[in-house]
Amino acid sequence: MSTTIESPNYAYPARSKGRRGPNLEKAGWIFMRASGVVLVVLIFGHLAYNLLWTPGGIHAIDFGFVGGKLADPFWQWWDVTMLWLAILHGSNGMRTIVNDYVHKPAIRTVAIGAIGVAAAVLIILGTLITFTFDPCPTAADPALLPEFCASL
Repeated sequence: MSTTIESPNYAYPARSKGRRGPNLEKAGWIFMRASGVVLVVLIFGHLAYNLLWTPGGIHAIDFGFVGGKLADPFWQWWDVTMLWLAILHGSNGMRTIVNDYVHKPAIRTVAIGAIGVAAAVLIILGTLITFTFDPCPTAADPALLPEFCASL
């Protein structure tokens, strides 16, 4: 009695040599590695500034600190870059998991579409909040606001 081991029927088999066009799976693989390296730099820079280089450390982080940080275009772009890369990196990872484990095409399509919609909504809302954040709201307690609000 011989046993035959059959390879599973993968939804996305290996790329054949005769196929033309862009290899999106390879691009996704490269993106994951590159975005992971950039995210490490962005996240550790974020943590170092907030926790090590700020006088008072974690106890200094309040509305005024965040308001002052988000009033600076450098930190706006730093945070938006970190946000975009984190969401795209995570979405691409979820897409890969769905491709690996969801074998019904209709369910796979719905799941990947839901991941895409969620990523788009989070990126749009996060970007909007970062660039439209008002660090000096008029009805706020002045003691909680950043120092530069007093001069406005």
